[in-house]
Amino acid sequence: MVLNKNAILFTALLFFLPTSSLLAETTYTLKFATLIPVGTSWTKLLDDWIKEVETKSKGRIKFKMYPGGIMGDEPDVIRKMRKDQLHGGLFTGYGIGRIYSPARVLEVPFLFRNTEESDYVRDKLMPEIELGFRKNEFELLGWPEVGFIYFFSKHRVDSLEDVKMRRIWLWQGDLLGEAFFKASEVAPVPLSIIDVYTQLSAKHGSIDTVYASPFGAIALQWHTKLKYGTKMPLTNAIGGLIVSSKFFNSLPDDLKDLLKTTGKRVGKQIRLQARAENEKSVQILKDNGMEFLWSRDEIEFEKLIELRDKAAKHLEDTNYIPSELFARVRQLVDDIRSDDPQKKQANTEK
Repeated sequence: MVLNKNAILFTALLFFLPTSSLLAETTYTLKFATLIPVGTSWTKLLDDWIKEVETKSKGRIKFKMYPGGIMGDEPDVIRKMRKDQLHGGLFTGYGIGRIYSPARVLEVPFLFRNTEESDYVRDKLMPEIELGFRKNEFELLGWPEVGFIYFFSKHRVDSLEDVKMRRIWLWQGDLLGEAFFKASEVAPVPLSIIDVYTQLSAKHGSIDTVYASPFGAIALQWHTKLKYGTKMPLTNAIGGLIVSSKFFNSLPDDLKDLLKTTGKRVGKQIRLQARAENEKSVQILKDNGMEFLWSRDEIEFEKLIELRDKAAKHLEDTNYIPSELFARVRQLVDDIRSDDPQKKQANTEK
């Protein structure tokens, strides 16, 4: 059979076309899920990040976003990532605990007094946290932050005894929360985060108290069902911008670098935005009639520290957070406090 001359020429051109030109035509769709509702400042930052990545990759990376929990709770998203049905997500510490639980040492209750301390310790631990994610088949792109967490309730909460009387939500499957509530002799009500608003809204709902950041309480509309908040934060909740290793490793090196550099930057942007939004949100909640109670009382705070350490012992015994890591973090906290004379004031955490 005599081949058409044009067909022969076309085949030859394809054979000698540079490999880089062929690779330029390959596109990767990153299916990304988050619990954050649309219309928040956080989703605006994510949208900006997506546009930047799609533009700088010249369309080789495209995103498909699933906001507002439409892909389910964080365990559902992680399961779908493992099955390659999703490729990435923005997670809280709850989801992070299902990927690399030692990272949650950064949100052990009453461990840090301020963001300067948590930033210092986080930066020291970040290389091993990133490695821990990688060993568990996930790539950590950025480290956002949910922010300081408070109790919010339909009823007054201004003591540990009040907490024990409330029907408190527990994010179902949260081992760190379980450990702290058990140490405190509190019997929480386990629910998916997706069910919280429904139960708060119901006339005879199963819960009357939740824990969240001020911004989170507003973004999820929980604040519309609550009257009281606490002045004393429980912890500074962490977050992670994460993709599966399978997806990440399928990318050429330049696209890996693009996701890492931009992901790190947007993670910091969300972290700083969260701090600003949480401060503004406290005032918004007050302006809408919410009353804030339960300041830090030294006597009761010492009791809370005892409960924290009891919970930490359980987490160490189960290797959810290794004892060596917890001891190292406490030493880092002592180190930063000793460097600043103002931080040498009575250390109630000891």
